[in-house]
Amino acid sequence: MKQSTDRILTTHTGSLPRPESVTHLVFAKEQGETVDAAEFDATISAAVEEAVARQVSLGIDVVSDGEMSKISYATYIKERISGFEGDSPRRPPADLEDYPSFLERLARAGGTPEYKRPCCRGAIEVVNMAPLEADLKHFKAALEKTPSTDAFMNAASPGVIALFQPNEFYDSHDDYLEALAEAMRIEYEGIVDAGLVIQLDSPDLGLGRHMMFKGKPDEEYQRLASAHVEMLNHALRNIPRDRVRMHVCWGNYEGPHTHDAPMSMVLPIALQAKIGALVFESSNPRHAHEWTTFRDADLPEDLVLVPGVVDSTTNFVEHPELVAERICRFADIVGRERVIAGSDCGFATFAGFGAVDGEIAYAKLGAMAQGAAIASERLWGRAA
Repeated sequence: MKQSTDRILTTHTGSLPRPESVTHLVFAKEQGETVDAAEFDATISAAVEEAVARQVSLGIDVVSDGEMSKISYATYIKERISGFEGDSPRRPPADLEDYPSFLERLARAGGTPEYKRPCCRGAIEVVNMAPLEADLKHFKAALEKTPSTDAFMNAASPGVIALFQPNEFYDSHDDYLEALAEAMRIEYEGIVDAGLVIQLDSPDLGLGRHMMFKGKPDEEYQRLASAHVEMLNHALRNIPRDRVRMHVCWGNYEGPHTHDAPMSMVLPIALQAKIGALVFESSNPRHAHEWTTFRDADLPEDLVLVPGVVDSTTNFVEHPELVAERICRFADIVGRERVIAGSDCGFATFAGFGAVDGEIAYAKLGAMAQGAAIASERLWGRAA
């Protein structure tokens, strides 16, 4: 992945607001309606082209395709690998269970997205890589029209697939993870072979603590989450470390987050992964103080940090001075060349759903780029 020796680069976590035309089509497919293939392809292609151009125009260096074709970052895989069917019961995070009135309020207000989270009820096998090939085609075409400093594509980790799509087929959770890792390996290698950096979305390491691992002792959570990383590494065995970044978070929703595992517990697990960069939350009110965890940790000397310097669950647009302050804090820890400014999470984790207004999401990216320019001037002693 690209690093800079003269300014702070900018990126984000991946998903961006989808146009209404895209949302309509991905939900039509989700509901089993007949969708014209040519119309779908053209609509996604235009949306990706617009998203890339807009990112670059705002000053984002390392861009994504916005995950335009995906209904969500974890369930999209059911079109690509076999074994999934039906739907599964919703398991609310532990913090929302503590505040049932707020959970009910979210449900009444449409604060939770409606889409299927199928169960694993058959053997996991790769059956259709055409959606990946289409994503790569659209993204590369957009990059040809609007070149960027670097580009990445998101993919679900085996652990987050297991988090949202429970196993009803394999004899053990480990067997399920291994099957997922081997199947997803094809997608991971395909993204990197196309010349892109891959971002593995792994909220199972953070969010998983108060969802699939809730009620378990810390030691068991740490053991199970480490097993998730072990299987992720197995899937990445043919990919160079410096082509991989991993995103860790505690759930991209506005809520109390009072059951979030501390970064001091999550970071040692994340550092077991075969990655060149770590993308993580560091701006929201529950985790902004945890920059000290990185200050006090024994970090790999080549690890790039991508702290979230703008929040992804509020419609406040961060002041560029605050963004610069957050960037410089991490640059003081690992050095200016090893920091890329990012966002806490994606701005449209689910198609048609996001706490942040679409136009405000882009305004936040613009503020991040402005803050990175200020930080660059401070860190290098001259204008970026």
